[in-house]
Amino acid sequence: MYRNDALVLETREERQLFVQHIPSKMIALQNPHTGDRLKLTYFERGLYIEDALQEIDYILRDHHTGDVHPIDPALLDQLYELKLSLDVSRPFNIVSGYRSPETNANLRRHSDGVAKNSLHMQGRAIDIRLDGFDTRRIRDAALAMQRGGVGYYPESNFVHIDTGNIRSWGA
Repeated sequence: MYRNDALVLETREERQLFVQHIPSKMIALQNPHTGDRLKLTYFERGLYIEDALQEIDYILRDHHTGDVHPIDPALLDQLYELKLSLDVSRPFNIVSGYRSPETNANLRRHSDGVAKNSLHMQGRAIDIRLDGFDTRRIRDAALAMQRGGVGYYPESNFVHIDTGNIRSWGA
């Protein structure tokens, strides 16, 4: 039933029937810095799976310090949508996930293009590549989603995506 243009599920049976039609979301990641790999369902029956989110937080940890930080589920949803858009089942290779403030400051001292207040430090950004895929193709698919920031780094062979404002940079 609709009230004020909102779907209202009044009975338990209606809610169960509705939830059955919400697709599960699965993601595959590998971290070449640590050797960690995972392939798991992180969203099912309309809910994020806490144990799966913790495994993802761990694989996306700061590999310099070992610090683990919660990753924004909206970022995972962007990766999931990117996977669907590219029609791939292979894992995303993690160039950089969560960064501690210490690691981010180090990178700023030794690299160009590292933001002082990087969304990596909030668990809201990830740098990725896919084996066998031109990073331009990944960038174009990410831009088409119109969700968050997209940075293109062809010299370093990776694409940055984040859950910040919609914007883009790079060649």
